[in-house]
Amino acid sequence: MNAGKQRRWISKRASGAQRVGTLAMMLLVVASPAQGGSREQAKRIHDRLNGSPPTAALLDSMQTDIDGSNPLGAAYKAIDNANGNFYSVVLKNLVTPWTNRDQTVYAPLNDYTATVIGMVRDDLPFNTVLSADILYVGRSSLGLPAYSTSSNDHYAQMEAQGLNLKDSLVSAQQSAVTGLPAAATAGVLTSRAAARAFFVAGTNRAMFRFTMINHMCSDLQQVMDTTRPTDRIRQDVSRSPGGDSRVFLNNCVGCHSGMDPMAQAFAYYDYTFASDEATGSLKYTPGTVADKYFHNNTTFAPGFVTPDDHWENRWRAGPNSLMGWDPTQPGSGSGAKSLGAEFGASDQFAQCQVQKVFKSVCLRPPSDAGDRAQVGTLVAHFKQGYSLKKVFAETAVYCMGD
Repeated sequence: MNAGKQRRWISKRASGAQRVGTLAMMLLVVASPAQGGSREQAKRIHDRLNGSPPTAALLDSMQTDIDGSNPLGAAYKAIDNANGNFYSVVLKNLVTPWTNRDQTVYAPLNDYTATVIGMVRDDLPFNTVLSADILYVGRSSLGLPAYSTSSNDHYAQMEAQGLNLKDSLVSAQQSAVTGLPAAATAGVLTSRAAARAFFVAGTNRAMFRFTMINHMCSDLQQVMDTTRPTDRIRQDVSRSPGGDSRVFLNNCVGCHSGMDPMAQAFAYYDYTFASDEATGSLKYTPGTVADKYFHNNTTFAPGFVTPDDHWENRWRAGPNSLMGWDPTQPGSGSGAKSLGAEFGASDQFAQCQVQKVFKSVCLRPPSDAGDRAQVGTLVAHFKQGYSLKKVFAETAVYCMGD
């Protein structure tokens, strides 16, 4: 019985207390998720994954898939729609906030965003997004300005021309395009956009913090652990802020004891420019630690002096071991690439990607036992091949009745 018939039935047949009780039942039915027919479900899948109305022919095809017990096939059709809106709109809007300190969706298209979009389109293992020697650029036939390590014009022109990102991007070796040594590439972490946002000024701790936020779904306050050793905390951190050592022991240590040993992986990186940040570029100086690692080195002179880019994950023990660090990874290494691999192999990385996709597609965070169970299933499937495209498709199927 649909909602209209329910209301008419109530007005004709119920009265007094009976009407109140029946009305409450009706409201419960109306408030619960509406499954709809297969055509409505097909349209809902397309709307969530593509952001635009499907053609009648495409909707017919998707409905046939759902009626034939193949809703996943319907989801992939929405993703691979020729209009490319899944890539140019839905995925782009999800990724763009990861690329800037303000975490705004209104930042311009850049090499970080383009690389994530390309990896999802080509169904590459997404756990390598923080470590691979990869970069996506526009096809040479498009007549775009050449990729530049000191300009975003290449991607700005793609956006200005409204190019379909599904068809316009091609994969390249980051080392071949940018001149970085292959061993120094670390996926999107060493993209120009990430360098401008997170290596500029500061102490390179921003790169660590925003990697945690964007790819581990945890800001520093959420991973504070005052039980880790303090011997790798740099000289710029006061051991008695405001003259009170308790602040250091009960607060500062919580972040720095884990962050500083891992942020050391970025010791040879910097983002430099003459007068305009927009024209700067990533600078890599193997064997020479960036000056920023010695800022304010008299704040606590006996503190740690960074000698190289060797990092160590001290969160493999203590409360942050719950992030599920992969035992097959060494837990330490040199440079950004190996640190990116450490993050990408963790359970927390997989959980984070699934949660972000779930919220994007279902238009809500996981909110009940059923949602949480589904997230667990999606994480397990994701870790089998790290296909983020499949996570989008499976999530859309799960929420097609919402």
